[in-house]
Amino acid sequence: MNGRLAGKVALVTGGAKGIGSATCERLAEAGAAVAVTDLDDAEGQATAARIEQVGGSARYWHLDVTDEAAVEQTFREVRQAFGPINVLVNNAGIAGVNKPTDEITLDEWNAVMDVNVRGVFLCTKHAVPYMREAGGGSIVNLSSIYGIISAADLPPYHASKGAIRLMSKTDALFYAREGIRVNSVHPGYIWTPLVEELANQAPEGPEAFREALDAKHPIGHVGESDDIAYGIVYLASDEAKFITGSELVIDGGYTAQ
Repeated sequence: MNGRLAGKVALVTGGAKGIGSATCERLAEAGAAVAVTDLDDAEGQATAARIEQVGGSARYWHLDVTDEAAVEQTFREVRQAFGPINVLVNNAGIAGVNKPTDEITLDEWNAVMDVNVRGVFLCTKHAVPYMREAGGGSIVNLSSIYGIISAADLPPYHASKGAIRLMSKTDALFYAREGIRVNSVHPGYIWTPLVEELANQAPEGPEAFREALDAKHPIGHVGESDDIAYGIVYLASDEAKFITGSELVIDGGYTAQ
């Protein structure tokens, strides 16, 4: 435990796997008490257990970020367990359907917006009072390179990630005077369990799939979950005290092209 976040309480949504799990582990490594939240109870509990096994402080909560009553209750329980929340990482998200806009049903559109946008709204709403109690805090919202540029796929996903980028800026302006910073993180392609599963299902085979993804990034390869997690730790820390309303792009050069 390196102490960069010593004494801070962090809540991470979608903390069971991939970027979320890595973020929980890196936040705990930096000294924060971490509330791991997700719908995947087995993986979420495993993430919390790994943190505790190496001397960190973590607990798991089952949380559906689209359910306001559940969000309110979970945040209250985290406050009771660890103290006022200093750090919120809004990581929970889904990709949704991959169809042209005119073929998407309203239910398919809403499913993505409910998790990716409504979830960020609800968690931010219920985190702010605890951050006021703590005397300030840091909210980190996971957007995407597709919150900055686009591509001819996943229309609801791209719309949701663009929304998160602007929500971050708006909330940064609302809460700056209260010492609550809000920033967005924009990953390129990251080799998470979800992407690996897509690779295993690809008609061209997992190796060719990986090579094609690697080639999209000028740095020559896709990222790892820790590449994003370390950026989040920085934004959560007091080292980033002058950063709010900004985008941290971690994409191997993808959007520089």
